[in-house]
Amino acid sequence: MLPPVLTELTDYFAPLSTFGREEGGAVTLLTPGVNVLGLNATYLPPALSDTVPDLRSALAWHEMQELPPLLASLLPVAGAQQVAALEVGTFTPTELQDSGIVVEQISRLHMQKWAEVLTAAHGTPEWATPLARHLAARLEGQREYLPLLAYDSAGAAVGALLWHGVNGKGAAHLWGVTHETARLPLLNAAWALAEGLRASALSGDVALLEITGVFFGVNVGE
Repeated sequence: MLPPVLTELTDYFAPLSTFGREEGGAVTLLTPGVNVLGLNATYLPPALSDTVPDLRSALAWHEMQELPPLLASLLPVAGAQQVAALEVGTFTPTELQDSGIVVEQISRLHMQKWAEVLTAAHGTPEWATPLARHLAARLEGQREYLPLLAYDSAGAAVGALLWHGVNGKGAAHLWGVTHETARLPLLNAAWALAEGLRASALSGDVALLEITGVFFGVNVGE
């Protein structure tokens, strides 16, 4: 059984992934053709996080899909090379002076612009089109997900966030900004959709409460 924070992530990403399965308490989500870490990882239960896990079957599945053997865990995994470390926590809204940032909900039909902003924010603009196509298809009929775009005073899109709402609670584990002034207005807008928000962020990017660290690492062990 996964710890609550990893369950939060799989609950958010599973409906967006192409393949998913559970084995030995670990949950694997795979999405060939998309570069989002959360959509291409095997999430480990605590008992497997501080030892070299026996995940040969799950990792073989990664290999079969020609995807790196990426592991997500609460502790760094022996035999894995860390590629990212996130903080998952509770966001509380912040009062802001007028920044000129406007946040709008968009249709899935406009996911190309959304994906262009998100991938630019993470330094991978070449992945915009495949990500847009994948999410546009997965979001069809998914009323629990709302894509948001943030615009600056000149009308340029400078932030993208995918909000997920379940049972009156909101989550934002896929988001990014190309200008730091858009960060808090974007998260404030997401928080307001359910008066509560759980979010992921790199350390220092945004102040979160009730933080738990999540490590992503590529398995390089034998």
